[in-house]
Amino acid sequence: MVTPHRLRVPAPSAPPRTGHLPFADAPGVPDPVEVTGRWLTRGGRPWFPVSGEFHYSRYPAGQWEEELLKMKAGGVTAVASYVLWIHHEEVEGRIRFDGDRDLRRFAALCARHGLDFVPRIGPWCHAEVRGGGLPDWLLARALTPRTDDPAYLAAVRTWFAAVADELRGLDREHGGPIVAIQVENELSDQPGHLRTLKRLAQEAGLRAPLWTSTAWGGVQLPGEELLPLYGGYPEAFWTEADGGWPDTCRTHFFFTHERDDEGIGADLRPTSVREAGPVPADRFPWATCELGGGMAVAYHRRPRVEAADVGALGLTKIGCGSVWQGYYMFHGGTNPPGELTTLQESHATGYPNDLPVLSYDFQAPLGEYGQVRPTYHELRLQHLLLACFGQRIAPMESVLPERRPTGRHDRDTLRWAVRTDGTSGFLFVTNHQPHEPLPDHPDTAFTIGFPDAPALTLPSTPVTVPSGAYFCWPLRLEVAGLRLEWATAQPVCTVEAAGRTVLVLAATDGIAPELALDAATVESVSTPSGDVTPVAGRILVSGARPGTDALVEVEAADGSRVGLLILDAATARTVYRGTAWGAERLVLCGDGVVFDGDEVRLRSRAAEPSFAVLPAPESAPVVEGARVREAADGAFTRYTIEAGPAADTAVLVTLVRPAGPAPEPEYGVRGRASAPADKHVETVSAEYHVDVPEDLLRDPAGVLLRLSWTGDLARAYVGDVLVADQFYSGRVWDIGLDRLPVEEVRGRGLRLRVLPLAAGARVHVPGQVGDAWREAAVRQAEWVVTRSWAARAG
Repeated sequence: MVTPHRLRVPAPSAPPRTGHLPFADAPGVPDPVEVTGRWLTRGGRPWFPVSGEFHYSRYPAGQWEEELLKMKAGGVTAVASYVLWIHHEEVEGRIRFDGDRDLRRFAALCARHGLDFVPRIGPWCHAEVRGGGLPDWLLARALTPRTDDPAYLAAVRTWFAAVADELRGLDREHGGPIVAIQVENELSDQPGHLRTLKRLAQEAGLRAPLWTSTAWGGVQLPGEELLPLYGGYPEAFWTEADGGWPDTCRTHFFFTHERDDEGIGADLRPTSVREAGPVPADRFPWATCELGGGMAVAYHRRPRVEAADVGALGLTKIGCGSVWQGYYMFHGGTNPPGELTTLQESHATGYPNDLPVLSYDFQAPLGEYGQVRPTYHELRLQHLLLACFGQRIAPMESVLPERRPTGRHDRDTLRWAVRTDGTSGFLFVTNHQPHEPLPDHPDTAFTIGFPDAPALTLPSTPVTVPSGAYFCWPLRLEVAGLRLEWATAQPVCTVEAAGRTVLVLAATDGIAPELALDAATVESVSTPSGDVTPVAGRILVSGARPGTDALVEVEAADGSRVGLLILDAATARTVYRGTAWGAERLVLCGDGVVFDGDEVRLRSRAAEPSFAVLPAPESAPVVEGARVREAADGAFTRYTIEAGPAADTAVLVTLVRPAGPAPEPEYGVRGRASAPADKHVETVSAEYHVDVPEDLLRDPAGVLLRLSWTGDLARAYVGDVLVADQFYSGRVWDIGLDRLPVEEVRGRGLRLRVLPLAAGARVHVPGQVGDAWREAAVRQAEWVVTRSWAARAG
């Protein structure tokens, strides 16, 4: 029996409010940023930014540029970063902006590569940093932080002045990248203080078209002086160990028009403080700055976040009405070693969570050592959609169907919504959530009624929406003279190739792709596989086998040529789009790719890495020191770099000392489990010695020691210096060889300490059964060697 899924699109709303918010760009900039009541504009056109958090002070400065290029290749258009006061002024009066703390250089690199920059200047940031970023010397004074206490504001003035000096000349008036500035973070009950911080920052000389504030948790904002930004995470480390999957996280896998998330940071704010009502939805667009790109791991609660969790959440937010996708974190990092103390959030400073001393990997799309993870590919697929169609999507309103889930625990009602301008749009479906799989939905079809146009019913034959699927389908999408009435495949992007516009679409595993073309816009259609059938004013293309050769060629009625390329789901997640060798091109590669001027750089573990290009350059790309082999790959041309076989490098890990009995659990703030004291790590842990091969030490860039291990916590040392750490959550532990002091490693090797976990500890580690995982052991070790190849124009 076919399950009816119906939605009626209302008449278009009145134009959004304009000119009512106190946000203004610098005079004379060629692409002024403005804010309407429903979306943002840039240069007078709708603008759909994608921002990603990357903390420069948690990453080696020498690698910033390459990592920023990775973010750009991943579809990020704006880089956000906390400016962490304690990282810059741990010792009072000695403000450092050198080395890995060089804020100005980081912002300038963003500008060099066409990325906007969003400094989040605090002064309190949280970011799982000691004191929330407020230095110890400040907190030791007789003052009340995060208020208008004159003593506190005097110190803030000095700090803001130092930040402003670093960023001087990098505002948009001077051609700089600073598009927004955030003051404070998660301050729920001090609207006057937020206003004061904005004024102090402006007096110091900081300038931006947008001034923002986090708005979750019922925050009280100072009128309309700050643009409210929202968030949503698939999991949380800040809840109780035995609390289960939080309902506030569960909510983000439903289509809703509720913007707030009362769960984010709830352990650090008074629950009694609530605003009288929600921020008016018709006055501010729905913008986000903290969609979870992953999740940190606390000692008492160690969530696992999978790529599909992040991908489903992100796509759902677009369907809900988001007009700014902002991710925290998009790039992981490592806490710098403090001069006076360690710099992580911990029970020692009164926080309810103990975090690792060094690691701030966050399970992010780009990891602590720049690892490219499946989440990166999952999000890039969505960002390609926004890069090509964001100007259309941003003004579209979100409309919910007639039949909706009855509550947060309804797993049986299909979750879907439509973004529409009244005549066209995009249909969004989410049938994935973490922890509790959603069922298949057989015999599914959708009917969308439009106010001034015939209803659309799709697909031609009902389909089963598989468990775990999430996707976006186009409705009446105009592409270079062709109207695609609907498709059961997700638009990815367009590219000009061989005198035609090629629209790339991504099939969904388990759903056969169909294309319905408006017959009035079509002169002829040819397809390499499947059927072409005229049906009631439409031309239905069905039965195509997705892949690089599934190119449906259309001669449009106006004479234009259009290609509709249907990639399978896995291949679609290897698509990159960027300027290469003088033209806009698509590159297919399952590894990391960046576009940098006249070269495309590929980072791969393969002995013979390869990539495919559309349109192909006039001659095969050249890779210095290697032969490049060329072959057809459907609509693409594939290039294989004959680099030669990779040398096997054995990992020699020697058990020096077995673990003793697990230490008795200790409990700190709010009764949550505390990380074991250093004395236990020194005396009870299992100890291993790792010999590092000389050939890897000669060229450590891109080399990871990847460890599969069990236990409670693990730490790595060179001599007596801590260089890496991790709490066990079932994930592999990567250690970047190029972060270690090479000469000392050459002489001493690497020392690992692994602590067992007591059976009764109140610690949440998902997916673990039995007790073997509590034992302190390195189960497997391998060297992961990723090399970079630069392909230049032939």
